[in-house]
Amino acid sequence: MVNADVGGVLRVAVAAVGATVVNVSVAVGSAAAATARTLGYEPLILTDCLSCEAREAGVFLANMVRYQRTAGRRIALIAGGETVVHLTGHGKGGRNQELALAAAPGIAGLDGCAVFSVGSDGTDGPTDAAGGFVDSTTQAALKAQGCDIFATLADNDAYHALQKCNGLIITGPTGTNVNDVSVALVRA
Repeated sequence: MVNADVGGVLRVAVAAVGATVVNVSVAVGSAAAATARTLGYEPLILTDCLSCEAREAGVFLANMVRYQRTAGRRIALIAGGETVVHLTGHGKGGRNQELALAAAPGIAGLDGCAVFSVGSDGTDGPTDAAGGFVDSTTQAALKAQGCDIFATLADNDAYHALQKCNGLIITGPTGTNVNDVSVALVRA
């Protein structure tokens, strides 16, 4: 089940930021890759310096999922870095939550696929969440509750949308702040 896989990769990625190494952002990706491998995924580290709009990163990861899904393999696409959010609305959320929610329409209906993004410090924006998780059912679940993802993103209210579909990742403070890690899991 994809949810169990996400939990394993997430635990190791967040724990890895406490490692004492010269380039700890690389260690986060490496730890996520190692865990992905033990869960039967072929890891592919895309970058350790993701730096763009959170929504664009989410759409990009969803597009990568769609492309890689045709390969017929179990793949974990891993990106470290820190995206940004330009506030246009009055909602609640953070860059990792917005990244994940933006990926939901692109992976809608793709069974066995998921995207999550999490802050290494255990917080994301002015919220109690470290990030967000979406899978192939997220868009439909939100639509059934009257929630339009695009309107939600325009209002910067990813927190409440993810809360509605149990997509918030809450870890509590980790005691470190190195990098965010975003992972797309692809299961053909």
